[in-house]
Amino acid sequence: MFYIGSTNNLERRIAEHNSNRSRYTKNKGPFELSYKEEYNTNSEAKKREYYLKSLKSKKVIEKLINGPIV
Repeated sequence: MFYIGSTNNLERRIAEHNSNRSRYTKNKGPFELSYKEEYNTNSEAKKREYYLKSLKSKKVIEKLINGPIV
């Protein structure tokens, strides 16, 4: 299972998820970071988050995480 989200404090957000303080991920962890992208604005980050969520494809997300196969 993959979780896609955005935050301005990654370490805090992962800790929240793993301590069941996040309503949407409660009792679904533990979580570990597999991939991250950084953006200059919250707007850019949210656009990317919504795009990735719209894919609804485990294979596409895995390819993104693992990078291109050479």
